Amino acid sequence: MTAVEAETGRLRDESDEPGWEVDPDDEWGVAVIATVGRQLKLRREAVGMRAAEFGVAVGYGEDLVYKVEGGKRIPRQEYLDRADEVLDAGGLIAATWEDVKKVRYPKKVRELGKLEAKAVEIALYECHIIPGLLQTREHARAVIGAAQPPYSPDDVERMVAARLARQSVFERSPAPALSFVLEEGPLRRPIGGTMVWREQLERLLEVGRLHNVVLQVMPTSCDAHSGLDGRIELLKFPDGTAVGRSDGAFNSRPIAEPRHLRILELRYGTIRAQALSPGESLAFIEQLLGET
Repeated sequence: MTAVEAETGRLRDESDEPGWEVDPDDEWGVAVIATVGRQLKLRREAVGMRAAEFGVAVGYGEDLVYKVEGGKRIPRQEYLDRADEVLDAGGLIAATWEDVKKVRYPKKVRELGKLEAKAVEIALYECHIIPGLLQTREHARAVIGAAQPPYSPDDVERMVAARLARQSVFERSPAPALSFVLEEGPLRRPIGGTMVWREQLERLLEVGRLHNVVLQVMPTSCDAHSGLDGRIELLKFPDGTAVGRSDGAFNSRPIAEPRHLRILELRYGTIRAQALSPGESLAFIEQLLGET
């Protein structure tokens, strides 16, 4: 065994965190990653480095180098930064991260993130879980990690990162108007353990106090309401258009017809009227936090 081969055996492999699988149905993502991989291979070959040697230099195994270069894996930012240094690319390889980061998340999540990034109003009722826009990293990891059949550790981290990336909506300027109605039940479920639960409740209090956010709790003592069928989401855009989704009424498919949107707006408005007021809701969450 050569020294390079021996060193490669100690490098990060596919069970570590080399990158993410490319979704074959994501045509744009496939094209971007294939182009970046081809650039990496051409530059590596131009300086006369074998894949195994390059892998040692950047801290990854030879097999993963081939997968990244072949457009089969989405490289992480640190991989591209290190490759730029090793290949003396003058920042050209590192700069490809601007394209890679746009396709690093699943296509469905990217499309949702784009809509949320453009919306001037977001209204969301969630009945079974705390919405992804409000989840902490550890809470999201516990929720995603509980899926059956289980996701691979790499897929869990990719999905967690995608969920947290959507939360950039809170950093936008001008800030959108955000409204959330959460059921009491999920707030009481200590997902991830006591510390993760506490951090999640603290996050809800932090967000609920933002000037552009209205956060309400639907108490379990409430009688039947129009959200029992499931999740309701409404997004409104600067040009006056809107998109909505509902688990029960429209089978979660996006809708934009005015008459259908009016139905969702009516249901969401009724839910808000039955929920605790924003002040009462924050007091309720504070009480839960005190009980943990």
